[in-house]
Amino acid sequence: MDQQEYDLLPPTLIVRELRYPIVVPGRRTRIVTIVTTLLDPIRFPKREIARLYGLRWEIETNFRHLKQTMKMDSLKCKTADGVMKELLVFTLVYNLVRAAMFAAAQRQHADPNRVSFIDTLRWLRSDRTVQAIQLLINRPRPGRCCPRVKKRRPKGYDLMTKARSQYMQPQSDQQLAA
Repeated sequence: MDQQEYDLLPPTLIVRELRYPIVVPGRRTRIVTIVTTLLDPIRFPKREIARLYGLRWEIETNFRHLKQTMKMDSLKCKTADGVMKELLVFTLVYNLVRAAMFAAAQRQHADPNRVSFIDTLRWLRSDRTVQAIQLLINRPRPGRCCPRVKKRRPKGYDLMTKARSQYMQPQSDQQLAA
């Protein structure tokens, strides 16, 4: 942000702070604090804001499906048009998987958000000779909170910062002698 944009901001910002407990039997009670600019308690009741905040987990899970399960974390195209096409293909495939999840949920009388995304994706990639496949239904896990951590340490190699052909060439006369 440059100085001109910064100067356009108001000198103060009025916010509303909400706190509520999350009680899960057998676990510690957590106190959640939400700070919002939705100031009107009649139009935006505390309970509704807390409910919407809880739904964010589904959104985070869907982003994870796009980035990790469907491997969209790094796009391959170099041009703006190529990136747009790649994003549209990911959107198309994602919606196809979601439609299959919805159909499976109706057949199995389950919540569509509980049908396994990766199981559906694998089924769509397979032969699909069986039309009425029973897809995995994930059990509900209310109040679930998982920290963002990496399971494994990254490898001890440097990042590729040059063309591969430059790495293949000897760097000095000493490497030729060795």
